[in-house]
Amino acid sequence: MELTVWHVFTVAVITDLATGLGALPFAFVRTMSARWEGIAAGVAGGMMISASVFALADQALRRGSVWGVVAGMLAGAAFFVLTARWVEKKHWTIANLSEADSRLATLMVVTLFVHSIPEGIAIGVGYATGELEFGLLLAAAIAIHNIPEGLALSLPLRAKGVPVWTCAGYAILTSVPQPIFAVPSFLLVSAFQVLLPAGLGFAGGAMIYLVFSELIPDSLARCSKWETAWSVVVGLVVMLLLTSGLGLS
Repeated sequence: MELTVWHVFTVAVITDLATGLGALPFAFVRTMSARWEGIAAGVAGGMMISASVFALADQALRRGSVWGVVAGMLAGAAFFVLTARWVEKKHWTIANLSEADSRLATLMVVTLFVHSIPEGIAIGVGYATGELEFGLLLAAAIAIHNIPEGLALSLPLRAKGVPVWTCAGYAILTSVPQPIFAVPSFLLVSAFQVLLPAGLGFAGGAMIYLVFSELIPDSLARCSKWETAWSVVVGLVVMLLLTSGLGLS
C-alpha cells in the first residue's frame, strides 16, 4: 500500500478525535463537592507528570542528547510562565466559568495544545519511514494515549459543572496540532526529526510547570494534603500503566 498525504492526515485526525473520548466517563458524573474537585485536580496533575516524565522525556532522550532535551524542558517551563502572565492580563471566560476558573482551564488548553505538536511530528515521522505497520502502531499508541489526556483536562472542567460535550470539544481542540503537523513532518522528515527531541522536552517542561504552579496548589486548597498526595500518585500510576502497556515508556 502506497502511503499518501491524505492517509497520514486522516490517521492524525482520528488521533485528535480520540482525545474527546476522555470526557465520556463524566456523562455519569453531574456534580462534585469542593473536596472532589481538589482530588480531581490532583489526579489530573499526576497524569500530566507521568506523561511528561515517562512518555515525553523518555522518548526525547531516545532520540536526542540529554542537553537538548533539558534545554527543551527549560524552554517549555519558561513558555508556560510567559503564557500564564499573558493570560492573567486577559479577561477570558470558558464555558460560562468565572474568570478565575477560566484562567486555569485556559492554561491547561494552551499547554496541552503545545504538547500535541511533537506528537503530530512523531506521527508524520513514523509514517515517513515507509513502514505502514510501524506508522499505524505509533498513531494507535498516540490515539489511545490521548484518551487519558482528554480525561485529565476534563477532570477540572467537569468539576466546575462544564457540560460533557463541551469538555470533549476542548479536549479535541488540544490535539488539533496533530493533524496539522503530521503532514509537513511526513513530507520533510529530515528537518522535523531533528526538532523532535527538543519538542518533546519542551512539551514536558510546560506540563510539569503547569502541574506544580496550578493544579497541585488548587488541589491543596480544596482537600487535605494526604488526599492531594494520594490523588497525584494514583494519576501518575494510571498514566504510567497506560504508557507502559502501549510501549511508550
